[in-house]
Amino acid sequence: MIEINQYIDKDLLPPGPQLPETYPELKLEPKKGTKYYYDKLMQGKKAGNCPNLNAMLAASAMGIGMGDGKGKGKTVKVRGKGGGQMEVQLPDHSTWEEFDNLDEATKKLINSQTAHILKEVSEQVQKSRGTVPSEMAEILERITKLEPPKFNWKGYLRRFVGGSIKTFTKMSKSKPNFRFLDNPGLKHKERRKILVAIDTSGSVSTNELKEFLGEINHISRTGTEVIIVQCDAAISNIGKFNPKEDFKVHGRGGTSFHPVTDYYDANFRKFNCLIYLTDGEASAPHKCRGPVLWVHSSKSNINEDLQGLKIKLN
Repeated sequence: MIEINQYIDKDLLPPGPQLPETYPELKLEPKKGTKYYYDKLMQGKKAGNCPNLNAMLAASAMGIGMGDGKGKGKTVKVRGKGGGQMEVQLPDHSTWEEFDNLDEATKKLINSQTAHILKEVSEQVQKSRGTVPSEMAEILERITKLEPPKFNWKGYLRRFVGGSIKTFTKMSKSKPNFRFLDNPGLKHKERRKILVAIDTSGSVSTNELKEFLGEINHISRTGTEVIIVQCDAAISNIGKFNPKEDFKVHGRGGTSFHPVTDYYDANFRKFNCLIYLTDGEASAPHKCRGPVLWVHSSKSNINEDLQGLKIKLN
């Protein structure tokens, strides 16, 4: 039995996953990147002023190479400041020798089954529909060479959207001014304003985001004012689309369509329609008050449960 004489804030080591609040002395902020937490933990390790962190590091250090040479695990006893103790069982590798003695066919079968399970888990995580957003950001360089549009946006916006929200006046020398003959005339031009939502969840790949960005460029070229709302499990950014600037992607967490549809319902009089670019991997929201077009990426399957028009980019 090995005893770690490390006092901790609780009688026992904190169980379960280690969260920012597990180490209050470090004052860790939530939803930060891995580099931020690594740097903070290293600072705490050097300072030595975080009892929980010291206890975990000590237990981890004691666990290195703690076998008896026959595959049997060791037990570590941890003592808290209140006198309480707990025994931590280090990994028991007694079954490793049994695996080594298996025939090659059995080993290959186990490896194949393990790989299949890991693949399934990976796909489930990739397509997770969590409710906690991430704070990861990704920069997509602006598109200098546009590929042909994968959808007839000009025709669609003319038929589906119809009238415009704003009317602009522009001075034009080609149009005569009958009131002031020496001055240019006024040219009236209508302009649509649409809300384009981008699914920035972790299930949407970078290539799919680039595909979405190319289509947004074509939408803006139709003379339409495009307001971008980015959302994974929550809305992370809203702003006017500028094709001359790099595009910063916010999010990369879980997936939910409800934040955007709720925002659209509250502001639907400001926009001609909502165009939602997504892989479709989330539960369908309620029916919106205004027109909606669900645009699925070329690598996804159409979610038939979504209410409104649905297309897939080819």
